[in-house]
Amino acid sequence: MEGNMNLTLQVWRQKNSRTEGRMESYQLSGISEDMSFLEMFDVLNEQLVHEGKEPVAFDHDCREGICGACSMYINGRPHGPLQGVTTCQLHMRSFKDGDTIVVEPWRAQAFPVIKDLVTDRTSFDRIISAGGYISVNTGNAQDANSIPIPKENADASFMAAACIGCGACVAACKNASAMLFTSAKISQLALLPQGEAERTARAKKMVAQMDEEGFGACTNTGACAAECPKGISMENIARMNREFFVAEIGTKD
Repeated sequence: MEGNMNLTLQVWRQKNSRTEGRMESYQLSGISEDMSFLEMFDVLNEQLVHEGKEPVAFDHDCREGICGACSMYINGRPHGPLQGVTTCQLHMRSFKDGDTIVVEPWRAQAFPVIKDLVTDRTSFDRIISAGGYISVNTGNAQDANSIPIPKENADASFMAAACIGCGACVAACKNASAMLFTSAKISQLALLPQGEAERTARAKKMVAQMDEEGFGACTNTGACAAECPKGISMENIARMNREFFVAEIGTKD
């Protein structure tokens, strides 16, 4: 049928973090070019179940490019061949009939494999818990315009807050660095007056937690920003470094 493809999938299979993994090959036929990548995996799993085999475990939730759960390393790139696109928003029209597609989990010490393509990314949650919050007074909410914020700062904070915590930056980095993620979470609060209360402690605690989780150092190659599906800028890393240095020497603007 026109528009349908036959594909070979090379998929990483691993029972858990304590066992060795391996690549397994699967043949798929009649895959529509209008399917999303995750829908194609649904077809694969239906085929495996029908054959009496164990389906491939993979993360997914919203399937709308919002939650960051769909973490697949596809043909050597996080989330696949397109820029600014999560795996769930990648469609099979990006591939050709007869293609071999290699799918692996994120590769990072701080993201241990739970099963197959599913990795444990709770290290990101612990980084946020270390300092990614603000203090608020109880009572009625303030009027929207009661705290003046320069538009440039508001826009930069909004862009940093677009980070969905998918971990593509870590997967793309040869050192498995989490600096783009951490810097985005620091920046979105450091740029706003509401984030002033914990500003000094935030940078120190979040960077310390990032290091404790086992993420590597920044390579300065820019692979993180290039593969980020939300276009998070490396300017945030520079801002995080500045926040950290200011906190370390105990001074402020």
